[in-house]
Amino acid sequence: MMDVKTKLIDRARTGVPGLDDVLGGGLTTGHVFLLEGNPGTGKTTIALRFLLEGAAAGERCLYITLSETEHELRNGAASHGWTVDGNIEVFELAPAESLLDADQQQTLLYSSDIELGETTTSLLREFERVKPGRVVLDSLSEIRLLAQSSLRYRRQILALKHYFSRHGTTVLLLDDRTTEASDKTAHSVVHGVILLEELTPNYGAERRRLRVSKYRGQTFRGGYHDFVIRKGGVTVFPRLVASEHRTGFVRRQIKSDVPELDALLGGGIEQGSSILILGPAGTGKSTFGLQFVTAACQRGEKAAIFIFDEELTLLFERAKVMGFALEELRDAGLLHIEQLDTAELSPGEFAQRVRDRVDQAQAKTVLIDSLNGYRAAMPEENSLVLHIHELIQYLNRQGANTFLTVAQHGLVGDMKAPVDVTYLADTVILLRYFEASGRVRRAVSIIKKRTGRHEETIREFHISVSGLRLGEPLDQFQGILRGVPTFVGGGPLLSKPAAGDGHS
Repeated sequence: MMDVKTKLIDRARTGVPGLDDVLGGGLTTGHVFLLEGNPGTGKTTIALRFLLEGAAAGERCLYITLSETEHELRNGAASHGWTVDGNIEVFELAPAESLLDADQQQTLLYSSDIELGETTTSLLREFERVKPGRVVLDSLSEIRLLAQSSLRYRRQILALKHYFSRHGTTVLLLDDRTTEASDKTAHSVVHGVILLEELTPNYGAERRRLRVSKYRGQTFRGGYHDFVIRKGGVTVFPRLVASEHRTGFVRRQIKSDVPELDALLGGGIEQGSSILILGPAGTGKSTFGLQFVTAACQRGEKAAIFIFDEELTLLFERAKVMGFALEELRDAGLLHIEQLDTAELSPGEFAQRVRDRVDQAQAKTVLIDSLNGYRAAMPEENSLVLHIHELIQYLNRQGANTFLTVAQHGLVGDMKAPVDVTYLADTVILLRYFEASGRVRRAVSIIKKRTGRHEETIREFHISVSGLRLGEPLDQFQGILRGVPTFVGGGPLLSKPAAGDGHS
């Protein structure tokens, strides 16, 4: 059993990826905690992982089940590839067979009075036999039913709490919230409360999240945190707080390897900055992002691309035609490219995937294509801009360059984006269609750059088999951004595109 003298400073790690980070290191040893959530939210899976972590550290562990059978519990563990044996004891508190026989049921006494006492006695007898350092009690709903009244229920929980505390045992109580939402009896008694929730969107898989609503004497990561249940257990994605992640790096100018584009950007972009590429569908937003990604890889740096909108094989073929050898860069270990399913992904998991590429793989250039797809991954979320803000700030502080594309509605004239994030980005590259000389053409301009000067001109650009090509500033036209320019100069008109130029 645990040493009671060290229970205030020791932490019992849960073994659930991400959860210990949310809890500030784990569960304070020698205390009782409540893990509550509706059926199917992952309580048993987290509890089993908690005991397996203790068993791996050499602790004796006890799982007391009042609702599930031991067979069901072991099958659930096996579905994650776990074996419940060794230092883990499973104690199934099954109802007496006489309770199933109507002739044997109590008539003069309330059967709940006898059942609660027998249940508690059996529970404590097994505890004395095993002498565990970690205990899971599944679940409080059964004890609440046996207690019948809130007073007896509270007294029973208090008695168990003091008993376990005297033995220095770390206890996880499970509750399926089948009682009224206003019943907070267990909340006031336990040392900490972890709430599990399941959300069902109109389309796509269910979303799960958790929140630590109480933790006495311990700093924890507040708010909601997304989590998933997959083979192997639960994985929690702690809410990203950019201010907690600061690194030192030398800011330098990053080139695109297209001289005219670098000139338009005032020499390039600053390392550790965010770049928003804005324009209607088909203007070449992805191509501009790929240009910077490829240039980074050619410098020997690692990069990552997260694709929401396009099939990966199609992107490889299209990029290859324009001279971007994405597959070769991926095979060389310089590029990580991932296609994301918006219907199956929570914003917390996406942020964690991006963090892993930057933290573990040291990617210094990140392309997210597009924010429209990112928004589709969280259609019922009201905090999209906050998610994006924290992610951008985090990447900036790691010295990574973040490129985000946003498709605007419309083709020419006034256009609107589904989400306005221009104020979040350090640099905004604006792409536009315009009509001149009977042709649909494309122009690029920089409308914002926080980290230095940039050209205030508008340049026509072409996308061909040789890649991205920009022309000279269109200083003899007015109204290009409106889509129908007026020629006001005296020089030659626009140049003709080279063979092979076309839309991306």
